[in-house]
Amino acid sequence: MDLNDTIDVTPLVQAAVAGDPVAWDRLVDRYSPLVRSVIWSFRLPPKDAEDANQMVWLALVQHLGRLREPRALPGWIVTTTRRECLSLLQSTRRSVPIDVSESHSAMWATESCPEDDYWQAERRCALWRGLAELPDRQRQLMELLLADPPLSYDEISARLGIPRGSIGPTRARAMRRLQATLRAYDDTYAEAS
Repeated sequence: MDLNDTIDVTPLVQAAVAGDPVAWDRLVDRYSPLVRSVIWSFRLPPKDAEDANQMVWLALVQHLGRLREPRALPGWIVTTTRRECLSLLQSTRRSVPIDVSESHSAMWATESCPEDDYWQAERRCALWRGLAELPDRQRQLMELLLADPPLSYDEISARLGIPRGSIGPTRARAMRRLQATLRAYDDTYAEAS
């Protein structure tokens, strides 16, 4: 555990709200690595990363006095940084003209949105984490069911040493667990967007 995580931030926040520049500098020093790590996870170009960083600190200046629970500051910083990054990604969406020869006019199609790409990648990661968290037998079964080239139930039964008739019910239990994992992820995504 980082020493910074064990120190109560309340007096520091109160002093910064009261206008103490030293307290503000200590907050920035303490939480800059957190802001940078969240920004880094979005793989923003350097100029956008710099803009996101500045917007987070500006938002903190504006909202620090309204923070009800100073110990929640790290969570607030993470959420605000993510929102700033997503906002920057959304604003950089580009349109590409597509020539439609029948009408001889141009239509505009939107390229894939970096925000959507990010959330799709996060959803795939959630699925892989869910797979890794399955009980061993269910995880092994799912891996064999996803094998390329596909294996027959008889081959899977032989490899796992389980009756052929238990493959379907075991797969169904594993799928319910994976669906619950994805539902939890989708709920988190819905809250974040």
